[in-house]
Amino acid sequence: MARIYQTPSMGEAHVRVNLSERGTADLLVHRVSSWGLARGDALWFITKDKQVADVWLYFTSPGMAEVRICFVDSYGEAGWQTPHRLQGRFGR
Repeated sequence: MARIYQTPSMGEAHVRVNLSERGTADLLVHRVSSWGLARGDALWFITKDKQVADVWLYFTSPGMAEVRICFVDSYGEAGWQTPHRLQGRFGR
């Protein structure tokens, strides 16, 4: 599952991400409305409870980010656009 928590502190984040344009994104992400629909790296359920999250993210500038993401509207578009060292990290 990809249960995601957005942390306000870079120090406690598991992954630093940058919200970028579709053409420059490494990962296209579709936000889902329930835990049951979250799976793999690209279908994220975003929670406000960090204790139930699998990955804690910190949104930062492009230069500080480990991965660039873009939110998309459909399941079919979601996925990795380029090979990346973080593949498999979000959907453990």
